Amino acid sequence: MDILFIADPMAGFKTYKDTTFAMMREAARRGWRLFHTLSGQLSVAGGTVYAQAAPFAFLGGQADGGAWFRAEAPVPRALNGFDAVVMRTDPPFDMQYLYATQLLTLAEGQGAKVFNSGQAMRDFNEKLAILQFADFIAPTTVTTRASDVRAFLAEHGDIIVKPLDGMGGMGIFRLRRDDPNTGSILETLMQLDTRTIMAQRYLPEIVHGDKRVLVIGGQVVPYALARIPQQGETRGNLAAGGRGVAQELSPRDREIAESLAPGLMRRGILLAGLDIIGDCLTEVNVTSPTGFQEIAGQKGFDTAACFIDALEKQL
Repeated sequence: MDILFIADPMAGFKTYKDTTFAMMREAARRGWRLFHTLSGQLSVAGGTVYAQAAPFAFLGGQADGGAWFRAEAPVPRALNGFDAVVMRTDPPFDMQYLYATQLLTLAEGQGAKVFNSGQAMRDFNEKLAILQFADFIAPTTVTTRASDVRAFLAEHGDIIVKPLDGMGGMGIFRLRRDDPNTGSILETLMQLDTRTIMAQRYLPEIVHGDKRVLVIGGQVVPYALARIPQQGETRGNLAAGGRGVAQELSPRDREIAESLAPGLMRRGILLAGLDIIGDCLTEVNVTSPTGFQEIAGQKGFDTAACFIDALEKQL
């Protein structure tokens, strides 16, 4: 069985925590033949979608810097010639990312098995997707007008504002009614009313963690990874210095995840990461959700095996 990972350069993986690394390791353990390409190395020739795919051997090590794999020279190969294609390129979801998802959709029409599907990644902006599940979210507004955000701030008193295309907590600000920097922050973030952003009521439960709940193959992983902010920090993202603590799901976590799981699966989303603060859904991550290794290391739940099981079931 041949599996192609479309991911960022492997030499840059932080193997002690990287979820794509965990997926690759589990696939290698099961005897899959591994290939890697970059999203920018997709192309079309004669109407068929190809990738410059580099075969690589998993060496079993876990040292950063590339020592864990040995790659051969890439060769052009049609995506429908692989048993599975796993899209794991990190955001931001820019125009190049959009083009890649369009090529993946074309490849799916040619018989390629792509996870998550190109259509799903286009449909589910990781911030805006929550608006489809209004029963589970905090008061939220989406706008290009700073005046709308100011009115929202006046109503709620304490809010979070964030861009729609960020990752890792980048560009997220907390605003209070008396914040003297409100004007400057909105001008910078909204680029003088030309950039759409999201504003949400601040959820004080963030001090207990921004919980990442994984849904794999329509099934809810029984543990969440709570990303707990550093003292004095609003953002819990691991990339922003948050501390990851694996914990059992609360009844509300499970309610949200089990409500979304069937629909996600129907729409071609084999793996989703739901972000939940307190009792509220804040994001639906479908591009490259993480947390596998932290949950496995702290709770002994083999999330990578769960993912490859679900992948094999789909095939």
